[in-house]
Amino acid sequence: MAKQKILFRGMILPMTGKGDFYAHGELAIEDGKILSVGPLGSAPQDWRPDLIFDKPGLLAMPGLINGHTHAAMTILRSYADDLPLMEWLQEKIWPFEAKLKGDDIYWGTKLALVEMLLSGTTTMVDMYDAMDRVAEATQESGLRAIISRGMIGTGAGAAKAMQQSIQLIKDWHGKADGRITVMLGPHAPYTCPPEYLQEVIKVSEAYNVGINIHLAETLGEVTDMLRQYGKSPVRLMEEVGLFKRQVVAAHSVFVDDAEIELLAKHRVGVVHNPESNMKLSSGVCPVTKMLAAGVKVGIGTDGASSNNNLDMFGEMRTASLLQKVNFGSTALPAYETLELATVKGAEALGLQNLGQLYPGFKADVIMLDMHQPHLYPRHDIVAHLVYAAHASDVQNVIIDGVLVMENRQVLTLDTEKTMQEVQSRAEDIKQRLAAEVK
Repeated sequence: MAKQKILFRGMILPMTGKGDFYAHGELAIEDGKILSVGPLGSAPQDWRPDLIFDKPGLLAMPGLINGHTHAAMTILRSYADDLPLMEWLQEKIWPFEAKLKGDDIYWGTKLALVEMLLSGTTTMVDMYDAMDRVAEATQESGLRAIISRGMIGTGAGAAKAMQQSIQLIKDWHGKADGRITVMLGPHAPYTCPPEYLQEVIKVSEAYNVGINIHLAETLGEVTDMLRQYGKSPVRLMEEVGLFKRQVVAAHSVFVDDAEIELLAKHRVGVVHNPESNMKLSSGVCPVTKMLAAGVKVGIGTDGASSNNNLDMFGEMRTASLLQKVNFGSTALPAYETLELATVKGAEALGLQNLGQLYPGFKADVIMLDMHQPHLYPRHDIVAHLVYAAHASDVQNVIIDGVLVMENRQVLTLDTEKTMQEVQSRAEDIKQRLAAEVK
């Protein structure tokens, strides 16, 4: 996809500081990066763009970063709801997933990517199976992604998962013009015993890649780890040596104050998934305490089977309100919440030069139509974005300096074909499962 010289004129929220906002701003993009940002007239005088957005009613801001999802699980959206976590997994999700083929995962991922583009997400962190097909879909879409092959460290598939992870690194790490990063994906401490995690650490060191893991998601997980190892998931991971590597830990709901300090000490990136945690009654991640302790935190949606959407605007609102319920009305204010979905989220994932509209940073930019009834009066633009904006307000999306959505039309993927493919495949799998029950 060809990178363009793009000029935007309108409102700009660069996420470079709480007071930084241009009501009449100008943003220049060249060679996939931010060339300049500032008030009208700040672009280089002799610079000639290929494409101009002169839209006073639009607001440009950094693209949103979905720090944890299982993209292909769009194919299970609303298939299993209102169940406890383990019953949900063992009786509904895992039997359905056992029927999935590579092509199903490819199309399920494409549906997720369409949904993310339409809602302003420009980077995702994904863990699933058949990740070569996920990588193909991601490359086609133009999104930026961290991908990891989910690894269960017990049973006959453990060695195969490790080999597939290594091959994924060789085939896709740094590909798609650098938009795709590969991490290792041990599923969780309760599915990956210490000896398997030691192998994960060795591979992480050998290939210099990070580790993406579910950690301390439920009280049951913590209880089981204490019973089996005499240690909580966080303390067990420290003992195993996992935290010596770059680690992204999804959920991290059940952690005490001392464990929060450990996460901060080891620079573990935590991804908060408020709506999934609420829906599965997992609990509330103590984000407010984590931020106070210096933990790097991002926000994610989790998969569409436990959310049931990939809308990061909705996720931001929920994240902020959930912290307020637990820690008081001043907890996780609007700007801080927006940081977790942009620049601070990038830091939690170890991504450099991302999440701000700043010269030299990657040009991942979304443009929102602020001329909407729910966005008036404009007392506070940031508060509007977190508490009032809709995913459908996103009009245009630029990733790595490439226009991938214009006027809510995804330019890189066939939206209609994708929806129909996923519908057909989901119905086929559901019918096969029903026939087996009979």
